[in-house]
This record gives sequence, C-alpha cells and structure tokens, in this order.
Amino acid sequence: MGISCKRNDEKKTATIQVEGQFDFSLHQAFRDAYRDLTLPGTHVRLDLSKTSYMDSSALGMILLLKEHTDKLGGKITLVSPSEAVNKILTIANFHKLLPVEN
Repeated sequence: MGISCKRNDEKKTATIQVEGQFDFSLHQAFRDAYRDLTLPGTHVRLDLSKTSYMDSSALGMILLLKEHTDKLGGKITLVSPSEAVNKILTIANFHKLLPVEN
C-alpha cells in the first residue's frame, strides 16, 4: 500500500499510483512523488486503479498536484478509478475539473 511514481523525462510523463486508502496519512508520500517533477509541460497520470477509498484530504492533495502541474504548463489525467473512487470524484465534480480515463 502507498504511493509509487514512474517518470519518463524524455516523454515528459509521470505516472503516480495510489494503492489502498488515499487519505491524509499519504500526504507526505504523495507530495514527495511529484515535487521533483520540474520539466515544463509534464503530463501526470494519476493511476487510481488500486485505490480502494479516498477522502476529502485526497481531493485536496489532487488539487495541490494540479496546482503544481499548472505552474509547469502540464496537465493531469485521472486513470482507472474504481467504482467507489469514481463515485467520490463525481460527487466532488472532479470530472469537470480534470480528465478521467476509465
């Protein structure tokens, strides 16, 4: 359980995967996963396929990631959220804020 990040600097992409519960306990690990992403135009894929639960602090962390990538002129795509996580994203209107790939 936790956070992993795979980067491809040549393609200016990074995939951050959250496994298990996405809540405040992962705040530092989540921040550590993206703070070294500094290439302009970086596309971050936030893989939620193994995320079983997320709370409001996780939504806030995603917004902080968006702020970081916006400063780089990059973008974020939410990838493969589980049914439960997708429901939370829908209630919070994140589908209007960020693209979601199923």
